[in-house]
Amino acid sequence: MKTASATFGKLFAIMALGSLVLGTALGTAHAQVAQSSRIAWLSPERIYNESKLARLAGDKLKEEFSPREKALNELGARLKTATERYTKDEPTLGEQDRVKRQREVVELDKDFQRRQREFKEDLSQRTNEERAAIAEKATRIIRQLALTEGFDIVLQDAVWANPRIDITDKVLAALDK
Repeated sequence: MKTASATFGKLFAIMALGSLVLGTALGTAHAQVAQSSRIAWLSPERIYNESKLARLAGDKLKEEFSPREKALNELGARLKTATERYTKDEPTLGEQDRVKRQREVVELDKDFQRRQREFKEDLSQRTNEERAAIAEKATRIIRQLALTEGFDIVLQDAVWANPRIDITDKVLAALDK
């Protein structure tokens, strides 16, 4: 029995040593791959805010939504005037006139809030559509840049990135052509 346990101990020691050697070899190979990997980073917010496409999209949205915004502002001013007038006249109004004016103010407020909500939703949807178009074009440029410059990975939204790996300016320049 002494020989079986001695053989088992030697076998276990050889397996442990083999695992250590294999682990070290794999670790070294992994370190060599990591050292040769190329990483790039970009700021999507800069792409959405600083590119010519983003400025053109902003101008387009402003033009598209300015009539609705103007109408909404006018409705808001009417609501404010009606509310102030009702508040001022309320003590002198009869019961029937007070209820009628109060209903008018409430209906005007409901209409204003509904239109404001619809405006915000429509503007948000259109903004997202414009951003998606910009993102699609930027993604094509980023892929091409990654292939030509040999990047293994391109990251975005990092907490911090070394300016040495920042490709945002290159993407902006290509996007603005």
